[in-house]
Amino acid sequence: MDIQRWAVKIEYDGTGLVGWQRQKKGLSIQQVLEEAAEKICNNQYKINSITAGRTDSGVHAMGQVAHLDFPAHLPLTAKKICDGLNHYMKPHAIAILQAGQVDLQWSARFTAVQRKYRYVILNRLSRPALNTNYVWHVRKPLDVDKMVRAAQYLLGQHDFTSFRATACQANSPIRKLDRFDIYKKDDYIYFEPEARSFLHHQVRNMVGTLKMIGDGYWPEEQAFTILQAKDRKAAGINAPATGLFLTEVIYPTDPFIEQI
Repeated sequence: MDIQRWAVKIEYDGTGLVGWQRQKKGLSIQQVLEEAAEKICNNQYKINSITAGRTDSGVHAMGQVAHLDFPAHLPLTAKKICDGLNHYMKPHAIAILQAGQVDLQWSARFTAVQRKYRYVILNRLSRPALNTNYVWHVRKPLDVDKMVRAAQYLLGQHDFTSFRATACQANSPIRKLDRFDIYKKDDYIYFEPEARSFLHHQVRNMVGTLKMIGDGYWPEEQAFTILQAKDRKAAGINAPATGLFLTEVIYPTDPFIEQI
């Protein structure tokens, strides 16, 4: 079957979902998206998606990207893709922000050159009443400057075995962390790492480790010691999924020529 390939930018609230990838139990973003795409085709075709990053259960996205292959004969436009998917994905908290047709060699996963995440800690005594599902609530005051200095040890290309999940399926633990901004605004502390790709749980494990440095459990130099250990047991806790957002995926050229 001849196909046409479309890239879509997706925003979603991961609360109550099992993550991006289809699972035997529970509802995934992938399942909601693919079933909506099949409805655009009047359920006459099976539609599969490939994503830039498979987020875990409870993780959110502001700028996730995926691609979908539709039959070539369908008269699709960016507006029809966005309107159709958004209509059929109701009432789930998943929305298509943009769509663009791409060539068949383009891949949401393999063509990406940079991925950006944001992790949010609410650092105050009072528990959150409004955004429980979107932050990690930490009561003990954290030293932001100390965490900033500790994060510098993680920049560059390293073996990140200490920060990968034990079940991580990546062939190599070598990754290059290009940037890691940490800053505070009011009661919120933001962690914003950037890299071409990340290992499973790498961001959450780095944040969990930095939190333990920020609260005085470890000195800032411990970040280097942990990195050199190449042992997951040497690092800090895995920060909760609730505070993590995939914010942006960057490609050599913008796939969203037609913007909605």
